[in-house]
Amino acid sequence: MSIQLFDKTSSDISRRVALNYSTSFSLGIRLLSKEYRWAVFAIYGFVRVADEIVDTFHNHDKRKLLQEFKEQTYAAIDAGISTNPVLHSFQMAVHKFGIGKDLIEPFFVSMALDLDKNTYDDEGYETYIYGSAEVVGLMCLKVFCNNNQGQYDSLLPHARSLGAAFQKVNFLRDLKSDVDERGRVYFPGVDFSTFSEKDKNLIIADVKKDFSHALEGIKKLPVGCRLGVYTAYIYYLKLLEKIQRSSAEEIAGSRIRIPNSQKLILLAKSYVKERMMRAAL
Repeated sequence: MSIQLFDKTSSDISRRVALNYSTSFSLGIRLLSKEYRWAVFAIYGFVRVADEIVDTFHNHDKRKLLQEFKEQTYAAIDAGISTNPVLHSFQMAVHKFGIGKDLIEPFFVSMALDLDKNTYDDEGYETYIYGSAEVVGLMCLKVFCNNNQGQYDSLLPHARSLGAAFQKVNFLRDLKSDVDERGRVYFPGVDFSTFSEKDKNLIIADVKKDFSHALEGIKKLPVGCRLGVYTAYIYYLKLLEKIQRSSAEEIAGSRIRIPNSQKLILLAKSYVKERMMRAAL
């Protein structure tokens, strides 16, 4: 029996991690062409395990576990194999699509920040978002561009904007749980106890700029990945619009969601719009 079975099993496990933790992202990934799908599931599985270490492993030594996970990640990349299926599938994607340490290391920096920091100034906020979200988008862009460096360089700013937009929407959506469960407020200068309509509207205006810039890049993505990325874009944009319609008090007191039934409607609309986008190019 060859190692190909272990490769496939590792990819299947990363896929299962994504399906269990995020219906919205999983939907977008499943709309990618097969050539991209396994690698993006691998990236998601890697990111999710690290995120769970810092967010949910409360009765364990998070710092030690995160450091061990980091060491195991680099060991897997160096060896080209890992007995950890999530890291094995991730290292396969790293090697096939040229995902460098310049993207992986900032991610671990941001994960480590979650162990200590509870508030951020403007510089720290930008550093955290870059490492926790923008580089994840850039890892995926590496997959989509498939070692075409020129294409990657031209789309890089737009991918960063999309990653930042997704993360900022997550911050708004999870404002209550971040404060109640983790004691964190990511937005600079925002006092959770006095979170206001002005605070909300300033953040939303900033996120809309990110979304607008990201869409320019989405239109230029390869056809095989455009629908999946565009669907995730539409989902998060609609989530932002729902947050905008909610009061600051509602945002601070509950988690804003898009029902699964509405996600399916968004999928259908995204399919039509992406086909129109393709015809216009």
